[in-house]
Amino acid sequence: MIERFSPPGTILAMYTDTIPTPDLGWQREALCAQTGAEFFFPEPGSSVREAKRICGMCEMRSACLEYALANDERFGVWGGMSEKERLNLRRPAR
Repeated sequence: MIERFSPPGTILAMYTDTIPTPDLGWQREALCAQTGAEFFFPEPGSSVREAKRICGMCEMRSACLEYALANDERFGVWGGMSEKERLNLRRPAR
């Protein structure tokens, strides 16, 4: 309905102007970018031990975890935490 009364092209401009672009500069320095996705997105039931070991040495670990939590990343190891660990972190304490 709004699109019908707005000048052409203004809706998209309003949308992109109001959503901040996350700073992803940390990804260039992260060890996972130099290692390969197979460690961080293993097959279901596979171990994430190697991914967590790599994360433990990474200086970008906190930025990575913060990004994963803010963007509701549901798969893979982010910031040294598995999907299940991040889910438990997000759940309110009972």
